[in-house]
Amino acid sequence: MLNRSLSTFMNAFTASDYTMYPFSTQNGRDFQNLLSVYLDAVFFPCLREQDFWQEGWRLENENPTDPSSPLVFKGVVFNEMKGVFSDNERLYAQHLQNKLYPDHTYSVVSGGEPLAIPDLTWQQLKQFHATHYHPSNARFFTYGDLPLEPHLQQIEEEALSRFERIDPNTEVPSQPHWTAPREDHVTCGPDALAPDPARQNTLCVSYLLGDITDTFEGFTLSLLSSLMISGPNSPFYKTLIEPKIGTDFSSSVGYDGSTKEASFSIGLQGMAEKDTEKVKQIISQTIDDIIKDGFEEVRIEALLHKIEIQMKHQSTNFGLSLASYIASSWNHNGDPVELLRISESVARFRKELEENPRFLQDKVKHYFKENTHRLTLSMSPDQTYLEKQAVAEEEKLQGKIRDLSDSDRQDIYEKGLELLAAQNKTQDASCLPALKVSDIEPAIPVTPVQFGTAGLVPVQYCEQPTNGLVYFRAMCSLNSLPEDLRLYVPLFCSIITKMGCGALDYRQQAQQMELRTGGMSVSTQVIPDSTEMDMFEQAILLSSSCLERNLPHMFQLWSDIFNSPNFDDTERLRVLVMMAAQELANGISYSGHMYALTRAGRHLTPAADLQETFGGMDQVRFMKRVAEMSDLSPVIRTLSRVKIHLLNPENMRCAVNATPQKITDTAAQLETFMKDVAKTRKRRKTVRETIVKKPLDPMDESGPSRKLISEVNFQPCQMKTFFELPFTVNFVSESIRTVPFCHEDYASLCLLARMMTAKFLHGEIREKGGAYGGGARMGSGVFSFYSYRDPNSVQTLSAFHRGVDWAKSGCFTQQDIDEAKLSVFSAVDSPVAPSDKGMGRFLSGVTDEMKQGHRQRLFAVNHHNLVDVAERYLGAGHRTCGVAVLGPENDAIKKDPSWIIK
Repeated sequence: MLNRSLSTFMNAFTASDYTMYPFSTQNGRDFQNLLSVYLDAVFFPCLREQDFWQEGWRLENENPTDPSSPLVFKGVVFNEMKGVFSDNERLYAQHLQNKLYPDHTYSVVSGGEPLAIPDLTWQQLKQFHATHYHPSNARFFTYGDLPLEPHLQQIEEEALSRFERIDPNTEVPSQPHWTAPREDHVTCGPDALAPDPARQNTLCVSYLLGDITDTFEGFTLSLLSSLMISGPNSPFYKTLIEPKIGTDFSSSVGYDGSTKEASFSIGLQGMAEKDTEKVKQIISQTIDDIIKDGFEEVRIEALLHKIEIQMKHQSTNFGLSLASYIASSWNHNGDPVELLRISESVARFRKELEENPRFLQDKVKHYFKENTHRLTLSMSPDQTYLEKQAVAEEEKLQGKIRDLSDSDRQDIYEKGLELLAAQNKTQDASCLPALKVSDIEPAIPVTPVQFGTAGLVPVQYCEQPTNGLVYFRAMCSLNSLPEDLRLYVPLFCSIITKMGCGALDYRQQAQQMELRTGGMSVSTQVIPDSTEMDMFEQAILLSSSCLERNLPHMFQLWSDIFNSPNFDDTERLRVLVMMAAQELANGISYSGHMYALTRAGRHLTPAADLQETFGGMDQVRFMKRVAEMSDLSPVIRTLSRVKIHLLNPENMRCAVNATPQKITDTAAQLETFMKDVAKTRKRRKTVRETIVKKPLDPMDESGPSRKLISEVNFQPCQMKTFFELPFTVNFVSESIRTVPFCHEDYASLCLLARMMTAKFLHGEIREKGGAYGGGARMGSGVFSFYSYRDPNSVQTLSAFHRGVDWAKSGCFTQQDIDEAKLSVFSAVDSPVAPSDKGMGRFLSGVTDEMKQGHRQRLFAVNHHNLVDVAERYLGAGHRTCGVAVLGPENDAIKKDPSWIIK
């Protein structure tokens, strides 16, 4: 359906005790189509035995066409869950839940413990579906501006009317309360990228709280959790994070309302085993201190201010987030409407505090101090963990194989061939409803923007219904930054709003940001040019938002960051560095495909090279080195140098999104801000010779401009890189240099990527290969292939190449092309929030006219264009490509001298 619809979202989620099937679209007819397919898929799935083998698990010859090749476990979910558990954070969170709720459904892995999956039979799955995925056990949620009656009628006719009510008996009983606290220990694989290899232990104390269907109690406990752990002013941050006993809070931290009875967890990761008792002692002492001292009133106000902003901020997936927000409580018969009445909960919370100043302290005493249902769980790395996992899997496999007769083996071989034949057959999808290309709007709605200046700095104003919020952005160029400082830019971005500024130390700064803004952040930006391959803009982006009444306060905070950021506190910097390094190391097993994509593209364009520096494996390694430094004073000196080049109004442009009534006032406040920071303005020499100026307003050639770097002598080169990591699955990518956004072939390459994914790569990489995901994408002048949580590596690279041959052969229909167009347009036309309108233009100079041009080129793409670009850009003789694989030890790659092993 992804290719037959203009959906803005389509997926299925499994929580610990429910499955949710959400979709969204902006087109009424599409809504009916999707509802029809979803109802059919959920209530009347085919669930054929072959589907179970492919998606669940099966025994099969390693090479399905060779009966003498060894039997192995295969299956999409089997491999996915192996991938999930190569992530130590996920592993820990899973153990914690299983052990805190040991008596019922939460004691097992809802997604499937990898070695338990081969015990599931097709019969069991069908039986489970018949009793649980039944209208008597279902809840429906719709949101939007279409009338409700037709939805209800369609649900009734296509699903409900075809069933008799049953008693599904799916209520989750309460977890019996322990009379004494418990302790437990688990092990995990070592982390090659941990900031300190000697400190890889995790310890956390988890408390069982009350039933989540008590809405106000849940609201109170979730606020209480934020007061206890969020930000540098919270008690647990002060007692656990600042003494640097660990690198960060444990992966499970704070209030969790996703189970029938909520829980609260507090602990550390990245700590040494010898500090175990000390951490337990600190947790217990901190709880005593909170009961004694309570919380400062200003922190409670800051938290309620945050809720006010969250309620006013409009996101594009508001309906979907509401559905997720109410799902758990509603699933246990809580009142979903009561959950949405947040203002009432806030008012009641204020009243309770007024009537009893010790309201929150009493809760802490009841739920934490006096609670005997608490679990202390520690986790330590075991050097032989992966080996033990492999041995356990091998034993499981041999156990299955031992009982097989010769005729069983023959049967497995034949079933493998049958499955392969079924996978090779093109499925007939003609029974599925589809939109037509003619259903797509021919033109995009225009977003009007105005241009002005504030203290010589160009400003783009965009009037939007922002619900009383003002959104501010500033792009600051990196063109004068010396090359040797580039690696430090992401670190600079992550700490510059967290070190203190002006007269405020970092705690007061955090307090002011929470009280007066919806957050202030800085991020790196590498923007490839839309017309030239070897031209790009490099900058950092400052972003913040606030309620209209707090504008002067927000700009004052930015002024202090420009004029007098605090770089002196090495202890504070060490805390931030350790957290950043830990977060990067943890992220690889989850986002491995993104790291593979970034590395594969690195030598193909100058922009991609900088992207690897800022956000690739190079950055992960660099942060690990910084975290290992015993003395951070050289880093502090470097960050001060970076600041001089980056926070400079000479190389800056701003953007404001606000209501029409507020634009004038915002412009005046911005003018004041620019006056305040005028002394940081300096004209500095750019590092690169060739700078190209492009006007911000294409109508005004002589006006302010973006300054892009042009690397006319850039030579792309081929490079294959392998990162050996302690995972059980691979992340594979191959990238090919192509053309920029405004080139006539760009639209064809976008459609080709989408069509290859849907019509060829999905079948090869997921259905046959057993990877959790894979496909092709086009962007930033680079055409890329990728796979996610993939049991294969080199075989996947040959699947990419077969995909190119398939495209060159032209074995696809007009229907396939139309479907690819629908799929591409659903992304091109995805909704944009008022806060983000005009941002594409501000950041990358892509105007509405350029977007409309791209749109017309997409509509015009035909069969000949697709075969033509496949031959000219992706064909073996024509391409310049890079390859990257992240994954476990790999003999085939090690023996091949064309690979660089990291």
